[in-house]
Amino acid sequence: MTLDVWLRRFVSDHGGVAGTVHTRTDDVLTLAASLNIPPAVVQKTQVIPKGKGMAGLAWSRDQIVSTCDLKADQTGDVRPGAKAVDAQAAAAIPVHDASGGLRAVVGIAFMGERDFTTSELAAFASSAESLPGDG
Repeated sequence: MTLDVWLRRFVSDHGGVAGTVHTRTDDVLTLAASLNIPPAVVQKTQVIPKGKGMAGLAWSRDQIVSTCDLKADQTGDVRPGAKAVDAQAAAAIPVHDASGGLRAVVGIAFMGERDFTTSELAAFASSAESLPGDG
C-alpha cells in the first residue's frame, strides 16, 4: 500500500478532511504524502526541523500535538502556513519504529473546532502505527 492510499484511508476512517505524512530522514522530517493540503502549504512543509510546527513538536515531545482550531491557535504550536489549511481542529501523531525511535509524524485535520478526547487521541495513535514502511 502506498503512503497516499494509506493516508486517504487514515483520514477517512477518522472523519478528517486533510492529512500529511512526514517521514524522518536523519535530522529532519520530509513530506512523503499529503491529502487536501493547499500547494503553498505543501511547499512550505516539504522539510520540517525537529521542534518546528505541530509535526516538529510531535517529534521533539514524542507525543501527540493537537489544536482545537488551526486558524485561531495562540499557543505558537501552529505555524502560519498551517493556518491556510481549510480545516480547524488538527493533530500531529508521532509514529515509531520497532526500536521505539520516531520514524514519521502523521497529521490529520478536521472541519470545525473540537477538543479531542483521550480515547480519540489513543485511536489516532494506534491507527497511525500501521503506517506502511520502516521509514
